[in-house]
Amino acid sequence: MWKDSLRVEAYGTVDELNSSIGMVRVFNQEIVEHNKQAGQLEDELRWVQNKLFDVGSILATIPGQTFKNMPQVLASDVTRLEKMIDRCQKSLEPLKEFILPGGGKVSGFLHQARTICRRAERVCVALSKIEAVDPTIIKFVNRLSDALFVLARWVAKTQGEPEFLWERDVAKNST
Repeated sequence: MWKDSLRVEAYGTVDELNSSIGMVRVFNQEIVEHNKQAGQLEDELRWVQNKLFDVGSILATIPGQTFKNMPQVLASDVTRLEKMIDRCQKSLEPLKEFILPGGGKVSGFLHQARTICRRAERVCVALSKIEAVDPTIIKFVNRLSDALFVLARWVAKTQGEPEFLWERDVAKNST
């Protein structure tokens, strides 16, 4: 398989996403001892990284091939992400403006991971148009990007970090 194939691009982007989440964990580890929510984040992100390794392994396998103990991404994994989103959103104010990526280290890297995740989703969708891709993988990656966004907001709130809101350039629009 050529290095520029969409399949290689898909699992390479998932690997990049996994590395980005690893950086979130590195910065989060600095506060785990003093922050209960940081411990919860660590548990969730460890699970996410393992699932992303599963996703990458599946994407790296030629359609139709199977092997013993082949990893799976199941509907229950998507449900777990949705429940994580719901839990975190309970303590968040509804959005009235777009959020600019940033804030603190952990939330900033979560925003970066979210954008890589969106790219991974786009590549998986493009791949699915020419080769078989399990639709549950695409759904998982889609929900993961939403989860990373909500986690970034939740981290900002639980760690007392600022959220930067997009400010419309009112002066230019009024002239």
